Amino acid sequence: MSAPLQHRSLLAQAAIAGLLIIKHGTADNTCALATASSDALVGTNDSLAKEAGELVEFPTAGVGEVLLGAAVARGQPLTADATSRAIAAAPAAGTNARIIGFAMASGVLGDVIDYQISPGYMQG
Repeated sequence: MSAPLQHRSLLAQAAIAGLLIIKHGTADNTCALATASSDALVGTNDSLAKEAGELVEFPTAGVGEVLLGAAVARGQPLTADATSRAIAAAPAAGTNARIIGFAMASGVLGDVIDYQISPGYMQG
């Protein structure tokens, strides 16, 4: 039996499709689509698309799901690409990247995989 997830809700500043990576919005308690590894990543939207002004619910602990933007291998740290999908975090030397956690399965572009929620930074 798996442990229950902890969730948080933020107000969408624009439309957000399901299973994409979100970042903090421009105001408190808001979110927007993440489009770079340098964004203040929050996590991933649940599987339901949200319109601007709707609440986006996302898990803050445990295991989440994310849509992949490229091939990843299980165990790799994940960050956001320009289309808010997950890619392997591989920052250049001396560059920081924010991550949402670690891939729990390998996958390719367009796959939905589980990831261990563990937000943080990594430096190349």
